[in-house]
Amino acid sequence: MSKLEEQERRIALIIADGDINGELYKSPKTVQKFRNYLKENIDFPCMLTGIEDFPWEERYVFGYGDQEEYEELKKTNPSYKDVFELLEFEDTEDEQIIVQVRRQKDRKKFSIVLDYLEATDKRSRNYQLLDDYACWYVNY
Repeated sequence: MSKLEEQERRIALIIADGDINGELYKSPKTVQKFRNYLKENIDFPCMLTGIEDFPWEERYVFGYGDQEEYEELKKTNPSYKDVFELLEFEDTEDEQIIVQVRRQKDRKKFSIVLDYLEATDKRSRNYQLLDDYACWYVNY
């Protein structure tokens, strides 16, 4: 079985009620199933960082934004290079999972969309769970 097939199997077990041939497409119902699953299965403490630049950072990362302005904005906004501690999952009916995190360097709290984040420990169970979610969320 390929890595992609293994990942799809894990995802199907979460959102398709164990039916590995079930529908994997995103809907408010399947997002909530994944959210509930993650809430029950993430090990705490869970340290996170950005998968790639956050939307507000794009102009600075790609070089057409002022770097001094970027450094100033990073003081009040979360950056993909920051390390965060997962505090809790927000209770929403959104089609996205939103989490509360605390930035480690200054203890500031933020609400961030979960598919922007990954666990810092690539060998942890949390890394696999969050990677499965992000891959599913982005691709289905």
